[in-house]
Amino acid sequence: MKNIGYLVLFILIMAASCSPKVTQNGKASYYHDKFHGRTTANGEKYRKHKLTAAHKTLPFGTKVKVINQRNGKRVKVRINDRGPFVSGRIIDLSKKAARKIDLIDAGVADVKIKYKK
Repeated sequence: MKNIGYLVLFILIMAASCSPKVTQNGKASYYHDKFHGRTTANGEKYRKHKLTAAHKTLPFGTKVKVINQRNGKRVKVRINDRGPFVSGRIIDLSKKAARKIDLIDAGVADVKIKYKK
């Protein structure tokens, strides 16, 4: 019986420590080439060949999965900047991230983003 008590305690601790996954739906866009090399909100340089993104409120360093709703393609990015500052858009992607989900030609796409809270 003592082992069952430890098992229950372990399960409760693990359940409490696991972060819930959060999703958001909205539009994504991507950075124009003219921003390559400019300083982002967290102080690092924007590099169009890295898998990074801007979000209005998520903490810097948050890993986000971005899914293109039209084709199901997905990419994982790290938040390192603030934005987008256009109504209805929830994330701005680096050019490399946009290319991975076929966003380049469209410029803007409906996406779902997932991350741990």
